Amino acid sequence: MRPDTSHWHSSVSYDYVDGLIASDLAWEWLRRNTNYQQDYSRGERRPTQLKDLTREVRERWGLRFPG
Repeated sequence: MRPDTSHWHSSVSYDYVDGLIASDLAWEWLRRNTNYQQDYSRGERRPTQLKDLTREVRERWGLRFPG
């Protein structure tokens, strides 16, 4: 059985992905992840808790924040 591709956009829309380096490609897919988007929104809603949220995001998503 073939996957349903009827909802995919034109492959031309994704040609830029071929030129991305690994970190850019990882960011491209991470930013589309709804769970990551929810974590990001939490930081915007509760900036006073950024230290705790930063630690959680590091652990959950394997991200580092230089500086």
